Amino acid sequence: MLEGNSLYGPLDPAPDAGWTDAPPRMGFFTDTSVCIGCKACEVACKEWNDVPASGFDLLGMSYDNTGALTANSWRHVAFIEQPRPAGHRTPPFAGNPTGPAASPASAATAAGTANETGTDPGVPPGQPEAAARMAAGPEFLGMPGSQPPGRATGAESRTDFRWLMMSDVCKHCTHAACLDVCPTGALFRTEFGTVVVQEDICNGCGYCISACPYGVIDQRKGDGRAWKCTLCYDRLGAGMTPACAQACPTESIQFGPLDELRERAAQRVATLHERGVPEARLYGHDPTDGVGGDGAFFLLLDEPEVYGLPPDPVVATRDLPKMWKRAGLMALAMAAAAVAAFVGGSS
Repeated sequence: MLEGNSLYGPLDPAPDAGWTDAPPRMGFFTDTSVCIGCKACEVACKEWNDVPASGFDLLGMSYDNTGALTANSWRHVAFIEQPRPAGHRTPPFAGNPTGPAASPASAATAAGTANETGTDPGVPPGQPEAAARMAAGPEFLGMPGSQPPGRATGAESRTDFRWLMMSDVCKHCTHAACLDVCPTGALFRTEFGTVVVQEDICNGCGYCISACPYGVIDQRKGDGRAWKCTLCYDRLGAGMTPACAQACPTESIQFGPLDELRERAAQRVATLHERGVPEARLYGHDPTDGVGGDGAFFLLLDEPEVYGLPPDPVVATRDLPKMWKRAGLMALAMAAAAVAAFVGGSS
């Protein structure tokens, strides 16, 4: 990669940080389409890294009891409830009457007409499908199935409600703003391209917290120092898989060389599109985005904002060359004005 991209753009971060003969850049690919919200990643992360307990308070946000990434939650499983079809079809209750119930007789009459004769009981005109469902009376739903809902019958039979679950984590940005602003060198770039906090050097200034475009890094109460995911740096050095990826039962969290993960993710998106999930998209995979691409990127089933992710994160150092250029021009202009004033005054 070009040295000119040290502040912004595509870059291999480990050699740029001074590592020689660095191994391939490692990272996470989190496929949210197969996340089941079990929180095994949260537990494994806490156990391996000895992260203090948290998440015992009920937040009133569905099953999400950690709320966000914090100094005591390096993995956060988000639960997003959406009142929309899980499959790709017309919502099953669209067009259904919302007024009083209609009798089977009046519903049957309305089912065959587009006139207003059947609307008094609440059946909309021109909606024979909705009326016919009512006229049919109670429907036997059968015995409970042995497979998860929709697995045996397909997406078209699912209800008008779905869960979006995502295990969020530090993105280990190519251009990490937290690392750029750290005055003590507590944050450093590893040979694997990840970003790690050295807690024995951190002085708790908090600059990294405001610099992070994702709001990931956090200070621990009573401690004052900054903490975040290390991508299990100690395990990587021993050739082991990070604890969260090791514990994930559905392989929603995948670990490996970043280039391979990006290829795998593109194939997964193509597969989902073929299977009728057109909203599947990747987030944080693009090396030309505002942070040079993330070391931990995601497959999402909705807009990033739905998951609490910024739609267009940008590292602050992107604008440094322009800022210094403008500051230099202003300094020259002030110097020229001072010289002009001095010459004019002396004459």
